[in-house]
Amino acid sequence: MNRILIFAGTTEGRQLSERLCAAGVKHIVCVATEYGEIVLTEHPCAQVHRGRMDKDEMCRFILEEKCSAVVDATHPYASIVTENIKASVAQANQSRKASENAEEAADHMEPAGAIPYIRLKRETDLVVDYDNITYFPDSAACAKALEKVEGNILLTTGSKELAVYGAEESVKSRLYVRVLPSVESIRLCMEQGIAGKQILALQGPFGTALNEALIDQYEIRCMVTKKSGAAGGWNEKIAAAKNKNIPVYVIAQNREEEGLSFREVCDCLTELCRIDLHDRMKIVLVGTGMGNDGCLTEEAAAAIKSADIVFGANRLLEKCDAGIEKKPFYLAKQIIPCLKERKQGKAVILFSGDTGFYSGCRKLYQAIRAEIDDGNLHAELKVLPGISSVSYLAAALGESYSDAYICSIHGVKLANLTSRLSLHEKTFLLTSGVADVNTLGAILEEDSRYGLTSCRVFAGYQLSYPEEKILELSPQECRNLREEGLYVCMIKNPAARSRSLAPRMRDEEFLRERVPMTKEEIRHISICKLCLQADSVLYDVGSGTGSIAVEAAALSEDLNVYAIEQKENAVALIRKNAEQFGLENIHIVHAKAPEGMDELPAPTHAFIGGSGGNLREILTCLREKNPGIRIVINAISMETIAELTELLRDPEFPVEADIVQLQASRAKQIGAYHLMQAENPVWICSLRFDEETL
Repeated sequence: MNRILIFAGTTEGRQLSERLCAAGVKHIVCVATEYGEIVLTEHPCAQVHRGRMDKDEMCRFILEEKCSAVVDATHPYASIVTENIKASVAQANQSRKASENAEEAADHMEPAGAIPYIRLKRETDLVVDYDNITYFPDSAACAKALEKVEGNILLTTGSKELAVYGAEESVKSRLYVRVLPSVESIRLCMEQGIAGKQILALQGPFGTALNEALIDQYEIRCMVTKKSGAAGGWNEKIAAAKNKNIPVYVIAQNREEEGLSFREVCDCLTELCRIDLHDRMKIVLVGTGMGNDGCLTEEAAAAIKSADIVFGANRLLEKCDAGIEKKPFYLAKQIIPCLKERKQGKAVILFSGDTGFYSGCRKLYQAIRAEIDDGNLHAELKVLPGISSVSYLAAALGESYSDAYICSIHGVKLANLTSRLSLHEKTFLLTSGVADVNTLGAILEEDSRYGLTSCRVFAGYQLSYPEEKILELSPQECRNLREEGLYVCMIKNPAARSRSLAPRMRDEEFLRERVPMTKEEIRHISICKLCLQADSVLYDVGSGTGSIAVEAAALSEDLNVYAIEQKENAVALIRKNAEQFGLENIHIVHAKAPEGMDELPAPTHAFIGGSGGNLREILTCLREKNPGIRIVINAISMETIAELTELLRDPEFPVEADIVQLQASRAKQIGAYHLMQAENPVWICSLRFDEETL
């Protein structure tokens, strides 16, 4: 196939060549200078032609190379070059038409279509949030105005019009000219008498920070630039001038540039080449670390710098270059519609800390991944981790965190924090601020059950920021802390206790009064029959004293127990027992089952110690909430046993059941003798619903 011809000279022209290379489309890139050739990526599909051509030379080149399309991606201010390219394409079409007419008459050939001229227009959606900007119609008018400017001048308009700015010696002696690092640019500077110390030969792109550094280094009091689009570094220049409070003189074109956007040019070439040139959107989820730029990985920094749009909380967006489009969004429902609308380019979504550590990254990743898998987004998705606050604090303290327990109360209430802290010699705790540190101090100072008063707290304040402090605090000092800011804590507990791996509570430990209670041996076996897991959701139906609820909740801080009880005095007793054992993962429901279960989360397990004659209704409700639930039922009375037997025979109520009958006897001392005293026999029925027949 005939080749595409690109007249380059801009970032967009280079990017278009890279896009064609990636698609395997052969093309020619015309550049005027050696520097223009150097910045192009070498590729077998890209042939480079270096050197300036006039209109006639361009026409001959187009015909000789049999180009199928000509893309004008030259600089917006290179109007003469653009006119020559446009005229050369028209001339080439006329010449080819005359030649084809002659061949058609002789050989009856079908005429080929005209060579299209495509102008790639630079995007000019620019940030103008600075009042101290003066516009000039041309360089001559700007140079005249510079005669009245005091101090040094940073000229960022290139080397082509140095003669205009250097005409007046009082201006030329104060010029610092930023030009491309090419032989031609340096030669033009020397020809115009620009001293070597005034020549800043640098290759862009230039970020806001570098522009500010140049302003400081050369004591610049005025910046001169062209309104040449975001790709020309406009936004970064204006941001730097604004930050340094210096005026900006701008050479602005009077005419509105004609042409197509980068995407529209890709549309045209896609149709012409019959190869999709539209790049897949690149979406990168980035962990920014602790906040200090020094904590940002090089890969993450490069991703942010090359982004077309960045999402994140305002405090994370503040440090991004001014030229990048920013959206203060961090929820999937906000971000995904924006991604669908853009369709291509590079989007970066920022998260504080590490993407895999108590971060919203996973949830957003899954939402975007689902859109990609469903074909709603044509994109590549990548995650770049950051440095977590725990990692940073551990390093600052010379500690490891592989042997530590890590938890968070940042924006959430964590059940059984006292119990969690008591089980570990070393705990890292993420907080929302000083109020959480105060709460931690109160928990440690007031604890009497687990002996946490001997704990020491190491608090990292504003980690990685200039005001960073590492504090060693007693519980009382934690309670009295008042300085607002970001805190992460490490708690050292010299009296950490061992966790029991099985039910262990004795009947004597419970408050009972006159409320029925599942006895110790039956309670332990029943809980073992439940086969609970660390994060299970357990309904204790007919909870009574709450002995099952308390014993189960104590096995894991992440297990949630719902104690359902209809009798008011029993509800009060459950609450007292839960408080006595310091358990915050017991949720008391004062209601008669199954009515009280409607609004509760789906259970993974259920224990039924009392059904009030509603066993069928309770089991029906449990099956509807979770067909895979595991249930253990204790039956003592003949009525309950009869009701259970009837249910097990009901073909409309299919279950898989395991039933044992137990009777425990306890030794009781009478005088010099120990006699065995029998407890009531209990049926323990463990069942699952037969899902295949449901």
